[in-house]
Amino acid sequence: MQHVLVVYNPNSSQYIHVREDFFPHLPKLKSTIVGKFTIKKAPFEDNVSHLKKVLENGQIVIAAGGDATAAVVVNAALESDKDVTIGVLPYGNFNDLARTLGTMKKEDILDYIQRGGNTRQDSSHVAKLYPLDIIVDGKHWRYASCYLTAGMTAESVELFDEPKFRKSMQKGHKSSWRSYLALAKWYFKNRHKKVFLPEFTLNNHPTQKNISDYCALSGRSMCRVMKGGDDYLKPTVFRSENCRLTSFPRLVSLMMRSIFYRTPGTETTRDVLVFKNPATVELQAEGEYKTFQGIREIIVEKPDKYIKVIHKERK
Repeated sequence: MQHVLVVYNPNSSQYIHVREDFFPHLPKLKSTIVGKFTIKKAPFEDNVSHLKKVLENGQIVIAAGGDATAAVVVNAALESDKDVTIGVLPYGNFNDLARTLGTMKKEDILDYIQRGGNTRQDSSHVAKLYPLDIIVDGKHWRYASCYLTAGMTAESVELFDEPKFRKSMQKGHKSSWRSYLALAKWYFKNRHKKVFLPEFTLNNHPTQKNISDYCALSGRSMCRVMKGGDDYLKPTVFRSENCRLTSFPRLVSLMMRSIFYRTPGTETTRDVLVFKNPATVELQAEGEYKTFQGIREIIVEKPDKYIKVIHKERK
């Protein structure tokens, strides 16, 4: 008898689709015990702490929600050191982790479970995902499966937590264009209001002046439209870039290349950002953000661990 745990957020923008499109299939699963874990209106760390206490070796843990829900599952699994297999379904605004893993349809997950999941000898649908580890002033902050941003793009995601915006998205509209329009409005309103990233060095090299953003990308996409690669399958390698996106022409250039080719970046195994003076910086990993004050150093690298994920091979 296999055990499946479904993690969902009833306050997420697309919960109506989780309830109507996915939940009805769960009672039909044969030889499967299904449990549910509800994401609470609480700090990210609290949800991670509560979830990792209920994880058990051998479980299949399904994140039925957006990237924030998936981030809770990934961080709980890594912190618990339990031998679980994670599946991700796309019920959020951008669904970058589901796009990375190729599990964009409920059938991709249900088929894996129905055919025996972890009890099968054939493990071709399971891959090892190597996340990014974000360390702030010597302390682990968070694991990121797909990407991390610091600066302007990190601050912009705060708008998705505004009650008016969340209420409009909870009406069941699946299109991401509302999100892109909201981001565009925020950008033109705020891009020249402040310095988003104070002066810093990257791996002991001075950066250009007026840098607004730092990005580390390991997954297949960021915010759905910006293309990455297969670095999430590599134990140490990822790509990173810093740029001045307060310049509209530079933003357009970056977006065009990211949409039609690949987001630019330099291959690296470890990035160390050191600020000239104690800095206030906003960090964002897959939709979850935090403002740090008076920090000196940010380290981005891959830890010596991985998670097992349901992975749909691309043909």
